[in-house]
Amino acid sequence: MKLRSMAFGYIVFLAMWPTQQGNAADQSHPAADDGRIRVQLVSRDEVELSSEIAGKIATLPFRDGDAFHVGQTLVSLDCALYDAQLHKAQAESEAAQELLQADTKLAQFHSVGELEVAQARGKAKGSAAEVAYMQATVHNCVISAPFSGRVVKRTTAPDQFVEAGKPLLTIVDTGHLELKMIVPSKWLTWMKPGRPLTVQVDEVGKTYDARVARIGARVDPVTQTVDVTAALVGDVPELLPGMSGWATFAKP
Repeated sequence: MKLRSMAFGYIVFLAMWPTQQGNAADQSHPAADDGRIRVQLVSRDEVELSSEIAGKIATLPFRDGDAFHVGQTLVSLDCALYDAQLHKAQAESEAAQELLQADTKLAQFHSVGELEVAQARGKAKGSAAEVAYMQATVHNCVISAPFSGRVVKRTTAPDQFVEAGKPLLTIVDTGHLELKMIVPSKWLTWMKPGRPLTVQVDEVGKTYDARVARIGARVDPVTQTVDVTAALVGDVPELLPGMSGWATFAKP
């Protein structure tokens, strides 16, 4: 009787097992029963800005959430010391060039040897390199916006001294948003770049048009899903990275 009971339980387990596996597989797909797919809005570019040189912050005009345009100054450092070093390097470079010209003329009359001319030429090249280095350093005193967007987080303040490489601002491009989604791999039979879709964004309660931009390079063998990226059509200034919603594709 005991063996029969155990065998019966084993048969029941085998009968239930495929159904349980099927349910787990269904849950791995982020598609709703009506064919919609959960999506998240992400920015094409998000950058953590840092300084390439050490210095005291002179201006930091934007705060968290502020909008800015490409080319605007996001951070400027007090570069009085670096400017002075640049002027010194320029003066030394001019003197080195004049010495080289003088030695070159004297060499024509055999008043100086080739060694002196070579030394003067080397000094002129070294001085020119120092000027270029200081010009690059002064240029790094100002950090301009690489794109239009908004400030996510400001981690420093004006008059604060920062070391090279210290994070100053995190900025995000809010003008070029993408939609990230995970779809069943069997959809690859009809899912192609350029395919239109509509997206209902939860936070604003509106629906927007979009098109498939890219399809992932591989299929997840466990969940049988693939990553898909779509691009919104038109200008959508009210949308922000991190928003989410549902994507709907026309039936193939």
